[in-house]
Amino acid sequence: MSDNLSNTAENRALDWLMGTSTTAPTLPLKVALVTANGTDAAAGTEATGGSYARKNLSVAAASSGATSNSADLVWTGMPAGTFVGVEVWDSAGTPVRLWYGALAASRTLLAGDELRITAGQLTFSLS
Repeated sequence: MSDNLSNTAENRALDWLMGTSTTAPTLPLKVALVTANGTDAAAGTEATGGSYARKNLSVAAASSGATSNSADLVWTGMPAGTFVGVEVWDSAGTPVRLWYGALAASRTLLAGDELRITAGQLTFSLS
């Protein structure tokens, strides 16, 4: 998800880099699955139903301006549907959307199926 920061995340990153803010996202970061991708300004359509819930994101330390998920993300008991992307949200009382991006390939599931993103498949970079 190169450069797929939400407008809010872009502003927060600039404020932090320029020293005008020390506010960091509220951890843990959570990965959401979407059935319609969002944009810089608007969230996508998040999955609902079945046993779906956002998953905690673990990442390795960044190297050369990039990082990736360091553990598998596994959703079980999924609702039927076609999942096209992911979004990363913080855990604030009113969560803030930070990243968004399309999956390399959409995944169509039947009710009760599992969706897995293995460690290293979800990449983040700034360029």
